[in-house]
Amino acid sequence: MAGAPERREDQPLRTVLHPKTADAVTRHLGLETVGEVLEYFPRRYLPRGELTRFSDLVLGQEVSIISRILSVSTRRLHTRRGSIAEVTVTDQLAPEENVASTGQASSGQGSFAPRLDGLAGGGLATPDVGPIGETMTLSFFNAWTASKDLAVGDHVMFSGKVNEYRGQLTLTNPHYAVLEDPAPGDASEDADMATAPLPVYPATAKFTTDRIATVVGRVLDSIDLSLLDDPVPDDLRAKHRLMSLPDALEAVHRPRDEDEPQQAMRYFRYREALVLQTLLARRSAVLDAQKTLSFQPREEGLRERFDQILPFRLTDGQRQVGDEIAGDIALEKPMNRLLQGDVGSGKTLVALRAMLQVADAGGQSAMLAPTEVLASQHYRSVIKTLGPLAEEVGVVVLTSSMPTGAKRQALLDIASGSAGIVIGTHALLGDDVLFAELGLVVVDEQHRFGVRQRHSLTARDGGPVHRLVMTATPIPRSVAMTVFGDLAVSVLNELPAGRQDVSTHVVSLAEHPKWETRLWERAREEIDAGHQVFVVVPTIGEDAPGPRLPDGDGQETPLQSVEGMVRKLSALPVLSGIRLGSVHGRMDGAEKADVMTRMAAGSVDLLVATTVIEVGVDVPNASLMIIMDADRLGISTLHQLRGRIGRGELEGTCLLVTEQDHDGPSMPRLQAVASTRDGFELSTLDLEQRREGDILGDNQSGRRSTLKNLSVLRHVKTIEQAREDAWRLVDREPDLSGHPSLLRAVQDAGEQSTTQYLYRG
Repeated sequence: MAGAPERREDQPLRTVLHPKTADAVTRHLGLETVGEVLEYFPRRYLPRGELTRFSDLVLGQEVSIISRILSVSTRRLHTRRGSIAEVTVTDQLAPEENVASTGQASSGQGSFAPRLDGLAGGGLATPDVGPIGETMTLSFFNAWTASKDLAVGDHVMFSGKVNEYRGQLTLTNPHYAVLEDPAPGDASEDADMATAPLPVYPATAKFTTDRIATVVGRVLDSIDLSLLDDPVPDDLRAKHRLMSLPDALEAVHRPRDEDEPQQAMRYFRYREALVLQTLLARRSAVLDAQKTLSFQPREEGLRERFDQILPFRLTDGQRQVGDEIAGDIALEKPMNRLLQGDVGSGKTLVALRAMLQVADAGGQSAMLAPTEVLASQHYRSVIKTLGPLAEEVGVVVLTSSMPTGAKRQALLDIASGSAGIVIGTHALLGDDVLFAELGLVVVDEQHRFGVRQRHSLTARDGGPVHRLVMTATPIPRSVAMTVFGDLAVSVLNELPAGRQDVSTHVVSLAEHPKWETRLWERAREEIDAGHQVFVVVPTIGEDAPGPRLPDGDGQETPLQSVEGMVRKLSALPVLSGIRLGSVHGRMDGAEKADVMTRMAAGSVDLLVATTVIEVGVDVPNASLMIIMDADRLGISTLHQLRGRIGRGELEGTCLLVTEQDHDGPSMPRLQAVASTRDGFELSTLDLEQRREGDILGDNQSGRRSTLKNLSVLRHVKTIEQAREDAWRLVDREPDLSGHPSLLRAVQDAGEQSTTQYLYRG
């Protein structure tokens, strides 16, 4: 049987480009097909024909200017190998070109067409360039390329950041595009070109934006764009007044005016949102059709008795969210719920009440924690909170570092069903872990687990179970709607009574070196008052891999480490006699658990730690946290760390220590953390700075977003529209048989590693 015909967008580049050109595109840009080139969008556009006067330039400003070249010279560098090209340009064009004093081209100005072939200059040794206005010298460290491309008399569009050299404003290594004077008799075409923005593509040193524009143009001209798959149904495109796919591709790559790229991107953003939301809607429909065990609440059962022995009153939020979860797990449809709440909002308590409801009906619950420290903390906390009910419920912990005998007993308790609540790390995912009647899986700190890990626990017959996914890193509603679109979302946005205030201050040692002495005096004061102190550092050992900080002389200095800090504090007279401990990720589980147990018991006065204590650690007697090199940590991490203090009757103080001064690049971030304890506000700021990379998918680096055209913060309305449309489509036609292009796009998206985070069942 013949396979499906190849789609136009899947054609290899060699079918439309010269093989050498196609190979170069693949080698330098990683693009292999026609569709990949067409979807390689410009990162910005330069306004063709605009002239920015040099006198109007501002230091640090990103500018685009059109200038005439007065001279090009090349000289060798003295301090290192290589040469530099210096190009002197003027902002005064020849009188016949009639450039207005405002920098805008008058109606009599001719237009320019980009010279994308060869860009060779020559034969212009002594051109008549007209009057010379202000001049500026631009520097190019790719001297050979610049001196080859740029010639005296050329009109050139430069774009870059204005900086200063020897008291004069300049551009260093700016982007440039040589522009040709129009040919006579092309008035109408010239008028269009005069307003057509110039696309600037993400380029490499060996494959410039001009070469990319040429390649894209050839691909656009070589295929029939109307034959491409357009996933957006005609009625939805008309409803939202969107361009067609062919028109959008032309508008984004070869715009005729400044508005066309914006209209094109409206289409591409909606298309991306529609495909993702349709994928989520179909996945949700599959989950809705599945059945699992129902766990009805029981009068005078474990959960009711637990509520009666609680020494405090549940908050309204905890009770409301608890009722939502109780209703979900009482149904035969598998619960898939995201519980998000700020640090200290009581998520674990809510989860524990749900696990007791499951135990009341004879089922088991598993709580999956990302670290042994957190798993051990949860175990101790659950035992303590349950009090006399703990033995009746049956609570066990399972980690990879447990002694063989203890691990064997835990596995027996799980398999026999005598363990109603099982708390563990990745060890719970092992093939040797068999549950008697698993009904509920609680995943704590969901972002620490890969998708397959989060969903590898199933019932004994392999069927679905109820799932509660918790995160202490609050995320905006738009993120939850995009990433967790097939999960019901519950939010705990109030703190329980008794939580104390934590004051946060930024400590700049660059501006106040003597404050370092005061840090350790302050720590001693807290210890002498009977309290405990956390000192957090970013690395484990001084030989640990990681970034280095430049000091004031430009030299590199190592980041603070656990090993170095322990040595330093042990030698300080002001801390003489204190009980000092340390904990980090390289320690084995038993050793880490022992240190944290002693810290919780009050037998450690000052604990030096990495961010391993970021979540779940509960030491009510800790009143001071000192975070060294705080500028090296993200907003959410700083907020999580701060949540480790102020957990009892003591107010807390958190000191964010940095070697940066008040103008340092990280200072706005640190000041933001110091100014508010609102985790949702901070998470929005964090997301604005690092995009969605560490929220989407299994890769938590945050370096790169898995969303291509969408921003979950800026395009909320588009996401909402697409979500509504997608769910209506799937409800009406689950198999999407009437929309084959959309179905293919959804299937393609489901196969991509960057969308595996969407699968949660």
